[in-house]
Amino acid sequence: MQGIRTGPAGHVSLWAHATIVRIRRILCVGWEATLGRTSRDVARSEPQAGLDEVEGHPEVRVVHADEKTKVATGEVWHSDLSCEPEPPMGSILYLHQTPPVGGDTAFANMYLAYESLSEPIKRLVEGLSAFHTSAHVYSRGAYERSDKKFPEAVHPIVRSHPVTGRKCLFVNRGFTKRIEGLKKHESDALLEMLVRHAETPEFQCRFRWDRHSVAFWDNRCAMHRATFDYHPHVRHGHRVTIKGDRPF
Repeated sequence: MQGIRTGPAGHVSLWAHATIVRIRRILCVGWEATLGRTSRDVARSEPQAGLDEVEGHPEVRVVHADEKTKVATGEVWHSDLSCEPEPPMGSILYLHQTPPVGGDTAFANMYLAYESLSEPIKRLVEGLSAFHTSAHVYSRGAYERSDKKFPEAVHPIVRSHPVTGRKCLFVNRGFTKRIEGLKKHESDALLEMLVRHAETPEFQCRFRWDRHSVAFWDNRCAMHRATFDYHPHVRHGHRVTIKGDRPF
């Protein structure tokens, strides 16, 4: 990762054309509440699986794991809420407390995932769409949403980034469940190949957290997963997701 010095407020590292930005030593106490008050037009306030809201700030979610945690939120590779018709364009996570070791977040670059596909596979998938759903997540008893409608959507397997114009792969193991228009065995085989390809280590970086670190990532061209390797230590912070638009 390439570091760029930004002065006394922190240290920023850029990876793969600003797919993820790292900021160290945040000096603004209560920045999440400030962001919520000033950016409610861009911050999402919908319920998110396993994440409680900060009292008085529904757009700010609590990320917490401790000695009682058996399964940490986000352990499976995913793009945040890709099951929504208009998934978040980005997410911001600020950790107040970190474990002495472990707790990294792994990110995978979906530009590279698409660009490294062979030309025949690119031609095959560019005209296809995939079904994304959260039913298997929200229907768990722990989330108490068994009586509610689960977000779901159909998105192109290859999307174009609305800012850079670059194409990227837009499937993930967490929410993508089938490819539209294919027989089940065809869909299962092709989708498994694509998600395994997207999880290739050469496309990844690991974000190593310090206390008061902030990460801001672009869900449109990156997916990520939490690394739950620090039990029974505490990992605690706040997260904001930013409204996006329909993939194309």
